[in-house]
Amino acid sequence: MLWLQAATAAEPAPVWRADLTDIRQLAGMIPGPRPLRINVIKVAESRRTKNFAVKGLPAEPSVQARTAYQIVYADGTVMVDTGMDLATHKFFGRGADEPYFPEAEARVAQALDKAKAIIVTHEHGDHIGGLIRSAHFAELAPKTVLTRAQLDTLINAPQMPELRPTAEMAARLRVIDYDGTFAFAPGIVLIKAPGHTPGSQVVYVALQSGKELLLAGDVAWHMDAVRLNRPKDAPWIKEPSELMAAELDWLNRLDSTENNLAIVISHDEEQRRAYIGQGVLGDGFE
Repeated sequence: MLWLQAATAAEPAPVWRADLTDIRQLAGMIPGPRPLRINVIKVAESRRTKNFAVKGLPAEPSVQARTAYQIVYADGTVMVDTGMDLATHKFFGRGADEPYFPEAEARVAQALDKAKAIIVTHEHGDHIGGLIRSAHFAELAPKTVLTRAQLDTLINAPQMPELRPTAEMAARLRVIDYDGTFAFAPGIVLIKAPGHTPGSQVVYVALQSGKELLLAGDVAWHMDAVRLNRPKDAPWIKEPSELMAAELDWLNRLDSTENNLAIVISHDEEQRRAYIGQGVLGDGFE
C-alpha cells in the first residue's frame, strides 16, 4: 500500500511510499481480461534545453513531446490524458518552432468519444485541456473520472483560467477520492503521487502478455532524470522537494530492479520513439 501521513517522534514515516507487490495484487482485484496493449500519440512539441528537465545536465536542445495514451481492451479502451487544443498549446509555446499537430489532436478527440473511460495523470492543460475545452464536454464528462484533488485544483487554482470548469461542468464529472492506491479496472491501478500537482497520479497497467507499464505523468520530464535520480531544474515549476524526491527515488529503484516494467515519461520524445520501435507502445490510436 501507499501512505501519506505525518511523522511520529518514535519512528518517522516516509513522506511518500509505494509498494509494487501490493499494486500488482490490486491489479487483479477487479475480475475480467486485462488490457492488450497501450498506444501513444503526440499532439505537439515543446522545445526546452535538457538542463530544465534534469538538474545538472548540459543546456543542450531537447524536445518535449505532448502526449496522450490509449489503453486497449478486447472490448473497448481507456484514455489516459486528453491532449489539448491549439490555444492551450500556445499557452505553453515559445513561438513558431514549437509545432502543433491538429490531425493528431483530432485522433485524440475521436478516441475520447469512443473510450469507455477517461482518466488523467494530472490537471495541467496539456494533459486535461482536450477534455475541459472540448465542444463535446457534456458527452465526455460522465465517463471521465477525476480525483477530488484534481477537480479542486481546476476549480480553485487552475494552471490557466480557461481550464476552470463551471459548476455545471464539475457536476457532470465522476469524482473519486482515495488514499494511496485505487483499483480502477482489470489490470489498471491508480497510484496517488502528489507533488508535480496536488492531483498527480501514476497509472500502473498490467497487460495480458504479462508486460507491466507505469504511466508516470510528469514525475519526471525525461527518463534520464529517473536513471540519474535527479529532479527538474525549471524555475517556473514549484514542487514540494521531499515528495518529488521520494517519488523519483521509487521510479529509480524500479528502473534498476524490475526488468519487466516499463516506466513511461509523458514528455520524453526520445523514449517515445524508442518504445514505439521496441513495441512497448503502439504508434497512434486505433
